[in-house]
Amino acid sequence: MRIFIPIFIILFSSGSLKAWIYPEHRDIALLAIQNLSPEYRSALDKLWAEARTGYENRLTETVIDATQNANSNKLDFASLPAISGDHSCSAKEMLDVVLHSEWILDVSKIAMQLEQNLLSADSRDSRINSIRDADLRFQNVDPFYATRAGSNNVHFLLALPNVQTDAITYGYLCLKEETPLNAVSAYVLYHYSALIKAHRLSKEILTPEERSALTISALGDEAFALHFLEDVFAAGHVAGTWGDASQRKGTHDYFNEKGLKVNTWEGNNVVLTGDGWMREEDAERVALVVQMSIEQFLDASGGKVVFLDSINIEDAYTTDNFNVCTETVVPAHQINPGMIPLLTDILMKTPVPGLATGIGELPRFRAEIGTFIGFSPSVSGALFSGGFGVGQDTPGLVGSVEAAVRFGIGLDGVLNEASDGLAFIELGWRQDGSTTTGVVSEPGIEKFGALFATIPGRSAYNVRFRMPFYLIPGDLLIAAPFLMLFSPNALTNMGVTAVNGGLIPWQAGMETSFGRFQFILGREVSVYFFGRTKERDALLYYFVDENGEGQIYILSYRSTQIEFPIIEYRPFRSFATDQSSKLLLQLYGRVDIPHNVESLSPEGVPPPQLRTIWHLGLRLVFDWRHYF
Repeated sequence: MRIFIPIFIILFSSGSLKAWIYPEHRDIALLAIQNLSPEYRSALDKLWAEARTGYENRLTETVIDATQNANSNKLDFASLPAISGDHSCSAKEMLDVVLHSEWILDVSKIAMQLEQNLLSADSRDSRINSIRDADLRFQNVDPFYATRAGSNNVHFLLALPNVQTDAITYGYLCLKEETPLNAVSAYVLYHYSALIKAHRLSKEILTPEERSALTISALGDEAFALHFLEDVFAAGHVAGTWGDASQRKGTHDYFNEKGLKVNTWEGNNVVLTGDGWMREEDAERVALVVQMSIEQFLDASGGKVVFLDSINIEDAYTTDNFNVCTETVVPAHQINPGMIPLLTDILMKTPVPGLATGIGELPRFRAEIGTFIGFSPSVSGALFSGGFGVGQDTPGLVGSVEAAVRFGIGLDGVLNEASDGLAFIELGWRQDGSTTTGVVSEPGIEKFGALFATIPGRSAYNVRFRMPFYLIPGDLLIAAPFLMLFSPNALTNMGVTAVNGGLIPWQAGMETSFGRFQFILGREVSVYFFGRTKERDALLYYFVDENGEGQIYILSYRSTQIEFPIIEYRPFRSFATDQSSKLLLQLYGRVDIPHNVESLSPEGVPPPQLRTIWHLGLRLVFDWRHYF
């Protein structure tokens, strides 16, 4: 089981999923700010001008920059919600990343390029491949991208307890101390903190330096809050958080792409999509609510939120450093009752989440994440280079049937559909037919059928092993014992990179309209042990000696065959709640090494030397798995 330790680490760090992708988060915020009235827009512009003091080389001159592209070297306010949550774990960290790190500019450029690629995508597979490429690049510049927020469901809506729950009750439930952290609670805690800071701007006498620091802190809190408000509208996050990691991932992906019909708390019927699949109407719907939140923030900065006057600023609960990635429950907090009307206005326009497990629940869809036992029958055909004997140089064909049982862990789709974290050990049995070439090429020999085949029919036990790698095959196994002791985070990041194609992502899956292709050389190897299912295999060996006379040997032998799959094609797959099935077609190479050769006839004569032969073939596999 030690060989699967790196995969287990990734498995347990992949329990949380993101909602809108970076350019979608930014587009929502951009649209919300563009829709502000002139009065509100002027107030926000003024705050932004104060906040960027000292950071003019990092923050854009205007609060939003609609022309921002892959060549831009500055960030606008609309970028901050996109960086929150997915590329940082608190408002404090987000501001530090935005103002001082260099890698976040690379993240922004990748996101801008992704947006252009999605706009030009003309099919589902081109869209998926664009997201795949961007996610791999995100992971390269932000090593914690895949594993950030791995301990909770902060990006999701809390499941609805029952149909009698109304909006106010649901809001209280989301904010109740020790409730699992969720998107509504993350939004409210950070929005409340932003309102308090904004209110201080309207009431306190501050130096220009103090005002600038407080302003950027307030804007940071609000931007961080907006990320989770936007997440509330992603279809896969509305479906509810219950179920294991595999069900959450599969359900998340299915509804985000296929859409989900829901009601808002105020009674409107809407259809939602999710990350990577946002439509114009989705952006407009979310932007309306984001606009309301920003307007509340600007009202607070103008001293128009009356209940804030009664708050003791020094004792006020703030969440600007609350870590949404590591905390799992809603912390102890105090929110003034005057906040309730503001929150109610926003909550009423959000979607009602799916029911918790039980009657009336939304269907769950399983991703291939978790431990499984599987059965994998297969058929294969191979072209081989010739026989084992010297002079047997005529290529031929051989067919095989195989049955095997495998035990392993699936981690497909950790980042996206390019991910292939499959790791397993397989035990099986294979039966080969006789080869199409004979030991002699005399006319009429074909009447003897397989009797004179170069390699007669034979059977083998086999062991198959599959595991992704970071740079070279097997490197996770070598690195795991050391990194587990000295740098678990490095091991996790190494594993995440491996399951998404490796350091040089040449093994990332390529989606097409008729299936997925993946270059897998080095990820999978199988060893076949011929001559063990019975005492020995036997073959007829014919050659012409130096005197021109034909010599015939009957030899017993064993051989070890090593198979290296090269390219894998997956035309389709299907899912149930606890199992999956799919067809795979693999192009493979094999090397067949004979050994333990003995002469049966004539007896007591040293056997001739047999040589290694090579195979190139296709293998069709039915892969069935039952997940635990």
